[in-house]
Amino acid sequence: MNIDLQSNFGYLFENDLINEISKIGVSKTFSADTVIIQIGDYLKSMPLLLSGAIKILREDENGEELVLYYLEKGDTCAMTLSCCMGQTKSKIRAVAETEVSLIMLPKEKMTTWLSSYKTWQSFILQSYHNRVEELLQAVDTIAFLKMDERLFKYLKDKAMVNGNDELITTHYQISQDLHTSRVVISRLLKKLENEGKIQLFRNSIKVKEL
Repeated sequence: MNIDLQSNFGYLFENDLINEISKIGVSKTFSADTVIIQIGDYLKSMPLLLSGAIKILREDENGEELVLYYLEKGDTCAMTLSCCMGQTKSKIRAVAETEVSLIMLPKEKMTTWLSSYKTWQSFILQSYHNRVEELLQAVDTIAFLKMDERLFKYLKDKAMVNGNDELITTHYQISQDLHTSRVVISRLLKKLENEGKIQLFRNSIKVKEL
């Protein structure tokens, strides 16, 4: 685990902090599409992502989901930290976009390290900043982009975090993530294909413009 920590966080954290994380962190792996954090959960630990990608979603009162942003290796979820420190229920759902490897850190250490390690303090503050930026982008996307532009941005983001321009997904799954109907998604995917931005296959979508 120490090797993974060094490769992902060695440029951020001093050796003493890396060693502490290595001693108390709990390694976990999740297969793609596994729910890692559920809405309503009380969180007792915070994840540090070593590999893979995690999709962060919100849910409305009717159970409809909306993708907010993705976490990639080297990231943590600032919302998780907020829930841990405030002892409140999670307001997001975290789902493994790909196979995920992470380290769970006990919440008791989060605040202790804020005063003990300046690098941890900087990491947490930067994580909050990054997540706020991504939330603003999500709001801008919903408020200002047309649905075909939202769809193409979603496909590009998904391809980037998967590290693959060919996406194994369904029209229904995309419609769930974008909080719209499958019929609308199917029509817009065909439009994007006609524009040369993507290529549709039976069980996958190739993103041609990244």
